[in-house]
Amino acid sequence: MINEQLHKTPVALDRIKHRALKLDRTANDMNRLTLLNAFFVSVGEFAEACKDYPLVWVDAGKSADRKPHVAPLAVFGVQPNQNLCIDGDQWRVRYVPAMLRFYPFAVARTSPNEMVLCVDESWKGLGNDVGDPLFKPDGEPTELTLKVNQQLQDLEVDIERTRLVGDKLMSLGLLREMRFDATLPGGQTLKVDGFLTIDEEKLGKLSDGDVLDLARGGVLGLIHAHQISLTNMARLAEWHAERTLGEATLA
Repeated sequence: MINEQLHKTPVALDRIKHRALKLDRTANDMNRLTLLNAFFVSVGEFAEACKDYPLVWVDAGKSADRKPHVAPLAVFGVQPNQNLCIDGDQWRVRYVPAMLRFYPFAVARTSPNEMVLCVDESWKGLGNDVGDPLFKPDGEPTELTLKVNQQLQDLEVDIERTRLVGDKLMSLGLLREMRFDATLPGGQTLKVDGFLTIDEEKLGKLSDGDVLDLARGGVLGLIHAHQISLTNMARLAEWHAERTLGEATLA
């Protein structure tokens, strides 16, 4: 999946055009991530991501038949263009969302059953001189390229499952708007909204059949991971207060 926030100049990886292209795995450019205050995670990532981030749902537009969709995000900051999970040029959390780990690669769907591996040509870690080659001298993809392509295709399968889980939550009316309030050390009030969370009252009123269906489909476990993850919002508020205090001291 191409993400407009991340992939600035994505192009299909071509064995002729990119025959000499190499990937420098030591390259590091966190600048493009410091303005991300949230990013997509698939449901297959919930078990690990819930330990480090608040996981919430957001409106993801409508399908061709006008059916509304939602998508899950890992929250990085409590203000627009703020990523509190990065300190300098390093992540300060253990888990990094899959799509960010696979960058500068992505896959794009060319037909209902076909996908093509793409690369963001703007990534500074790509070049012809330093790094691991993406193609062999005969034009065949290297093991690195084949592995990344397979991992991204597996991720696409999980992204489709994520869409189905969101549709299930919507059909049962289990999502509601949420707001997080925190009081900072200086007495200021911090309010974070614009997200969707599980409506626990409606969840508690589901029929036994619906609950069993959610449990068997693995959705109930995802709901619990989401609920647990929200405790991480308090940590983001603390990091925001620390950063705000540090900026004020420097000023």
